Amino acid sequence: MMSSKWTPQRLNALKGVTRISALTAYDYSIARLVDQAGMQVVLVGDSLAMTMLGYDDTLPVTMEEMLHHTRAVSRGVKEAMVVADMPFMSYQVSDDTAVENAFRFMKDAGADAVKIEGGAHRCDLVVRLAENGIPVMGHLGLLPQNVKAMGGYKVQARNEDDADALLADAIALQDAGVFALVLEGIPSEIGARVTEALSIPTIGIGAGPGCDGQILVIHDLLGMFPDLAPKFVKQYAQLGVQISDALTTYRKEVEGGQFPSDEQSY
Repeated sequence: MMSSKWTPQRLNALKGVTRISALTAYDYSIARLVDQAGMQVVLVGDSLAMTMLGYDDTLPVTMEEMLHHTRAVSRGVKEAMVVADMPFMSYQVSDDTAVENAFRFMKDAGADAVKIEGGAHRCDLVVRLAENGIPVMGHLGLLPQNVKAMGGYKVQARNEDDADALLADAIALQDAGVFALVLEGIPSEIGARVTEALSIPTIGIGAGPGCDGQILVIHDLLGMFPDLAPKFVKQYAQLGVQISDALTTYRKEVEGGQFPSDEQSY
């Protein structure tokens, strides 16, 4: 019986044919909804450090926290490819440590692939992971785990030299074996240029419409933090306001004795 699960090979076949839709998810209930909506990729992003755990950036989130959330997402997803973000310091220290941690995401947490940040200097690691049967998604442009070195969340590859360097990194990662590449926070024309140069799919976030697919943080898409939405985000709902209104109404009805009514009691 043929599996309906999305794989690197199936994703690659979409390039130039159909745009790839990807979203983050961090728990079972949202992962089920994202999967049922037909997304090809569900990313357990290290952005959960901010959206779920309240940190200022992605750096503090740990392997154990990422594994915990990846397990929950994997239980909720039937068809999409579950990609786990390898958190800060889980792959930078040594390739041996990186391989061991990647195995944990696959074996213990049910991930279908892992994602790492960085350019050509990550190629040896990509090769090592691929040789061990671990599909790898790359990530170039604005690198959240390098936010301290980059001086904040700033658009990357603005000048020609930086754009050329980013393209060279993208080609090197492709040659090393990544099956797809996230492009974050780069000018639209650079996103299109890199996409055209590669045979693997690119998935953009703030990288323009020329990429092979798009990804957003689910909380941004749903309007959970309306005051913090980046410029490139489109809010498809304003759930933050709706949830706040519902909670306020609940509190008032409890205080006023309207809830529960006799019909809502056993």
